[in-house]
Amino acid sequence: MIALEPRIRLSKPRDAVRVTLPDGRVYEGPLGTTIEQFLLAAHGGAPGEGEDMITGGILDGSLRELAYPVQRDATLAPVTLASSDGGRIYRRSLVMLMATAADELWPGVKVSVRYSIPEGGFYCRLLNRPPFDLDELERLEAHMRLIVAENNPITKRVVPLDEAAALFAARDDDDKVRLLEQRTRNHLVLYELRGREDYYYGYMLPSTGYMRYFRLVAVDGGFILQYPRREHPTELKPIRAYTKLGAVFQQADAWLERMGVEDIGRLNRIVRDNRVHELILVAEALHEQHIAVIAGEICTRYEQQGVRLVLIAGPSSSGKTTFSKRLAIQLLAHGLRPFTLEMDNYFVNREQTPRDANGDYDFESLGALNLALFNEQLLALMQGEFVQLPRFDFISGKSLPGRQAQLSANQIIIIEGIHGLNPELVPAIPPDRIFRVYVSALTALNTDTHNRVPTTDLRLLRRIVRDARHRGYTATDTLKRWASVREGEKRNIFAYQENADVMFNSALVYELAALRSLAEPLLLQVEPGTPPHIEAKRLLSFLRWVHPLSPQQQAMIPDTSLLREFIGGSSLHDYHPGEMNGQGEETSATPAPHPA
Repeated sequence: MIALEPRIRLSKPRDAVRVTLPDGRVYEGPLGTTIEQFLLAAHGGAPGEGEDMITGGILDGSLRELAYPVQRDATLAPVTLASSDGGRIYRRSLVMLMATAADELWPGVKVSVRYSIPEGGFYCRLLNRPPFDLDELERLEAHMRLIVAENNPITKRVVPLDEAAALFAARDDDDKVRLLEQRTRNHLVLYELRGREDYYYGYMLPSTGYMRYFRLVAVDGGFILQYPRREHPTELKPIRAYTKLGAVFQQADAWLERMGVEDIGRLNRIVRDNRVHELILVAEALHEQHIAVIAGEICTRYEQQGVRLVLIAGPSSSGKTTFSKRLAIQLLAHGLRPFTLEMDNYFVNREQTPRDANGDYDFESLGALNLALFNEQLLALMQGEFVQLPRFDFISGKSLPGRQAQLSANQIIIIEGIHGLNPELVPAIPPDRIFRVYVSALTALNTDTHNRVPTTDLRLLRRIVRDARHRGYTATDTLKRWASVREGEKRNIFAYQENADVMFNSALVYELAALRSLAEPLLLQVEPGTPPHIEAKRLLSFLRWVHPLSPQQQAMIPDTSLLREFIGGSSLHDYHPGEMNGQGEETSATPAPHPA
């Protein structure tokens, strides 16, 4: 008979659980103790202030809400307002607070959350009554603050799908009824605040007392529900006027209404009923129509002001490359010959490149470019002079002689790059000789009235698909890089977007249905328990609300579509504007002799 180890003995089931925090501290509590209770104990009994405000937790590598009960020993890390996930939980809960307060003051009012603004906030408008006047908006904010002061609980329950559909139908929430048609599970999680239940895509705060940072700001046609940005969690910055950005959103709303696709539920019906071909054609026609208008405006400026330089900028995966090529084609149709110039060839030698806070080379800094040479050569080209262009060797990190160029009278320079909207890029060029274009996927279909689809998510899905197809990266690789990409965008692009002469919204109404079947298998490969898996799981949960295009429907996407830049099959992939002029001859740009 084998003797048992002395330390091994029969035991009763434990009625306590332990959590281990990142700093090594271990806390024990009764089985079912919530994440909120553990984290409050670790932080002195208060949820914290500003960037330290706790809004969720990472339990054994999975994102959980504060109300989640801990059932076994686990590692636990706080999620704060200064993090992406923490900010999302806060904003989502704030929308519920606003919708509940509005319904209590004006029963049956429908507030639609449309899009976000750069300072931090959602533009909202009313669907079934005129906009709130200033007095009404003040009443709404005061009522929201009253609910915050009362620290009312936000609870959830899982209900059968039929029950949820009946609830939404009784409230005339047709957008949610349509959305549930795509639901494959037979249940839905509803959150409740002060007796009003609703569906929200993702986790919520446990009570209203957490939501101390917000304000309502009146704007034309609606109002802004302002929230703090993660970079400054205790601040609500003054809201600037975004005339051009606002016009793009109004244009997008008008396009969606014209096509009869105001939410994902409507798109799903069109895809399921195999009526998507016309929708694709109309969406692509609207894109081409807008590009043609931009080209026409450039030609007018060329004739009236002598514009010779077009600068195109936008964040990652906004479709700048395809847009640039389609714009060049439209300019050719107007009789202007595009000459493309690569900004990357103006990098300074590697040893002169500035470094970031971590000591790494900062290639996204404006100081990484030889601005003096860049401006000098742009002026020379615009004056018809012969120029020896540089070529940057990325292997050696050196600037070398490149091709030689001389522009003819009807040529116009097109440059695409992250600094295109920054006035410091071209201080030597007269402003009236420049035309700036901002390109981004600025709007997408919202899930429903209260659950918007962040445009950042749309760009991220595009990038995941493109990186896998064209660069050999996994979804994990892309997700790991995304935070640093976003930081660079905030520094170098978003701050200057209103400097654009025109904005182009590269989002396509049908593209989520096209991206789902391509992005989903890539996201499923992300390893569970890792930080990228939290983001992959969130994106997968969202994508499952979208009915995917079939292979036959996917083939209906034109090969000149901007979306083809990401999903593959673009006929513009190997097209380089300016290679040939109208007579079929080579341009005046010729290769330089090889350096000795």
